[in-house]
Amino acid sequence: MRAPGAQLARRSWSSELHVLAAVAWKEWILFRRYPSWIMAILIWPILFPFVYIFTARALSGPHGSTLPAFARAAGTSDYVSFIVVGTVLWMWLNMTLWDMGYFLRNEQMHGTLESNWLCPVWRISIMLGASLTKLATSLLFLGLTVLEFGLLLGVHLVRGNIPLLILIFLLMLPIIYGIGLVFGSLVIRFKEANAMVFLVRGIFMVFCGITYPLAVLPPWMQGIAYGLPLTYAIRDIRAAALADAGIAAVAPDLARLAAFAVLLPTIGVIAFSLMERRARRTGTLGQY
Repeated sequence: MRAPGAQLARRSWSSELHVLAAVAWKEWILFRRYPSWIMAILIWPILFPFVYIFTARALSGPHGSTLPAFARAAGTSDYVSFIVVGTVLWMWLNMTLWDMGYFLRNEQMHGTLESNWLCPVWRISIMLGASLTKLATSLLFLGLTVLEFGLLLGVHLVRGNIPLLILIFLLMLPIIYGIGLVFGSLVIRFKEANAMVFLVRGIFMVFCGITYPLAVLPPWMQGIAYGLPLTYAIRDIRAAALADAGIAAVAPDLARLAAFAVLLPTIGVIAFSLMERRARRTGTLGQY
């Protein structure tokens, strides 16, 4: 005969899994209900990097006369692939900030957040369930991006050291969604997403070397860049895809990414718990 506590724990885990599945399925139904979103997923991967690619083409000078200087700073003369890697990862982060930042806010605007908050489940399961659907759409976005760049620009991102690319991607998953969890918690606190998205994504855009090598930044900006996880992910993916670097060559960066992969989800859970506690104490869930 099983102990009552073990049976209760099993039912508790089962209920959390049901919450994850239910929220993920609900978000997927909403996504399918408005299929025009697929047009954005098709257009943005090509449209956004073109701005920087055309600028880089103009700045490269006649017949690419300044490319040797770029190659010395960036480690490659393939500036198109260099820009594409940075912008793709930045767009993934940008999508996560919008999706997870607006998830709880949209639930609030729809009038369903308070009723969901009354369910006898771990509240963070609601956020994690939504993130499963967001992950599926993000994987669709990344897959279409790789396909489009290969067909239209001849840029093949899935090349070089494939196992290392997969490892970096797996490390980035908890990092990206840890940031999204923190962000979603702050949006409920301040009731505003637009300005916060612009601020956070702007910081990553300026400091992480999205479209230019970090070597061109002043020392104080490089110091900030090395405190942001996206810096290491972009640098390592460029090394693995463009230079076929091995794990040993990027081992220090991988260790930092592993630390971020533990730290940021932990901070996200703590921030969400604090926000939930404050919302219960002040009754702000119903305030718009």
